[in-house]
Amino acid sequence: MNRIFGQKKVQAPAPSLGDASGKIDGRLKGLDDKIKALDDELRKFQVLIKRSSGATQANHKRRAIDVLKRKKMYEQQRDQLAAQSFNVDQTNFALDSVKDTITTVDAMKGAHKALKVEAKKVKIDDIEDLTDDLADMMEDMNEINDALGRNYGVSDEIDEADLDAELAGLEDELEGLGEMEADATASSVEATPAYLLPSEPVNAPEAKIGAQTTTDEFGLPVAPVHN
Repeated sequence: MNRIFGQKKVQAPAPSLGDASGKIDGRLKGLDDKIKALDDELRKFQVLIKRSSGATQANHKRRAIDVLKRKKMYEQQRDQLAAQSFNVDQTNFALDSVKDTITTVDAMKGAHKALKVEAKKVKIDDIEDLTDDLADMMEDMNEINDALGRNYGVSDEIDEADLDAELAGLEDELEGLGEMEADATASSVEATPAYLLPSEPVNAPEAKIGAQTTTDEFGLPVAPVHN
């Protein structure tokens, strides 16, 4: 059957942008090498033209012009390939950007689905009830703390004016006690006899220089012996 109808040809995969960019870069490198070689050849002809004259110089100029024409052609081809390489790179960048966008959108869709599933587990009414219960519990705890901090045995019906008057009376009483203590101190000093008051210190006479004192075995002074 294959001999009669023939066999379907297997189509080669379409070249990718990376393959196209690689081929163009290879051709650009080849053209740059050719242009460099022509530049070296032109420099040699410039030296020969300066050193020659007449028909020989004209021959060198003609050959140099041919080399320059080829260089211009290669430079034009290089510029065209450089433009193609730029377009391929731009297209490849746009393709990568689209792929990244698709990946980002797919990730966001998955996150959206997961968020919807998790959000269903949370009930707003339960949260509001929980916060209300916590507020009530805190209020109860404050009332308990106030009750525990109360002073027992002190009546709340005491008039503040009476307390102020009593405080003023205590201040007057303390001032009176201070004056009485000062008067008592002054009176005791005046009633003390002069002979009971402390006298000024009397300096002891200085020991005579050169005098020697003899002591016994118990450390007591020994009476001097007169001959």
